[in-house]
Amino acid sequence: MTEEKKAVEMTDEELKQFNEFKAEQAKKNAKEQAKRDREAYRDLVDETIDKTVPALMCLSQGIKETKQSILDDFRHVIEMKADVLKLKKDGQRSDTFTNSQGDKRITIGVYTTDGYRDTVEDGIAIVKEYIEGLASDEKTKALVKMVLRLLARDAKGTLKASRVVQLRKIAEETGSDRFMEGVQIIEEAYQPAISKQFIRAEVKNENGAWVCVPLGMTEA
Repeated sequence: MTEEKKAVEMTDEELKQFNEFKAEQAKKNAKEQAKRDREAYRDLVDETIDKTVPALMCLSQGIKETKQSILDDFRHVIEMKADVLKLKKDGQRSDTFTNSQGDKRITIGVYTTDGYRDTVEDGIAIVKEYIEGLASDEKTKALVKMVLRLLARDAKGTLKASRVVQLRKIAEETGSDRFMEGVQIIEEAYQPAISKQFIRAEVKNENGAWVCVPLGMTEA
């Protein structure tokens, strides 16, 4: 059975109204479809996250437990190393161990952040007092700017230890006892804080070069 098509006569005004109705209906349908698409996208995101997060939490727990197990194992190795080699505890921040074949090695260590005792402020004050008294000509003004830049703190309000090393070199070049006294107070106030422990595993590739075993999500 074929559908019979019928011609409908319309006035210009009726045709205009009919076209406006169709356009409005198409616009409404498009909005409803867009809403359904957004809801489908939202549902897919929720479903994927609900599926992924537990897997990542399981992976994270596994990494945590494996890391702790490795640290516990190597704690005994580090203690024996100190006994066998008669080493003194001197604040060493990492230990590297290589196997007898020389193709695998593990490094156990800690990351530190710069930190200082309150006396650092006294050292900084002495350095500033000395250096600001030198601003008499263009040459010494440049030195003053350089030193004050080295004393500037980072975004976290911490004085960078690497800058203190540069500061000492400048103090030694000036030969000023007062300047050096301030730098020494800053150095003695240095008290780095341990931020986290790390494990680095490396193996030699076919070219004999050390290659890190990827242990992070961004490295694997």
